[in-house]
Amino acid sequence: MLCSLSPGPIRCLALAIALCASAASAMDIWVISDRQHPVQGTPDRLIELDAPARIEAELSTDLPSDVQQASLLVQQRLKHGGPTLEQRLARTYQDVTDAWRLGITTLPAIVVDQRYVVYGEPGVAKAIARIEAYRRTQP
Repeated sequence: MLCSLSPGPIRCLALAIALCASAASAMDIWVISDRQHPVQGTPDRLIELDAPARIEAELSTDLPSDVQQASLLVQQRLKHGGPTLEQRLARTYQDVTDAWRLGITTLPAIVVDQRYVVYGEPGVAKAIARIEAYRRTQP
């Protein structure tokens, strides 16, 4: 006896396969750099290793030479910045920690899936192409 499936289950199966394939090919792209090494392209996450120093420079701009007055002014600036400044500081230091955890040694670095890295390439698309070419050759 010959049985056939109705088009409904077949369409669902095809959709499920397509969704799994697109999820498997989705990449998490990070760019790790600084202001001296600009990168072209839009990553999922941009980590600027000099961002904490830039924030610290903002906080210490035009401080008086008297240590106590300077300390009070920085405290006021921190308070005035509020949760937004606290979040910026936390995010930038977490970024530095994540780059360190990955073992990044050269800038710029384009990282895919926290597993593959291309150093020195300023183009996100070119780095991804190199990583995809490498992945095709590896089982």
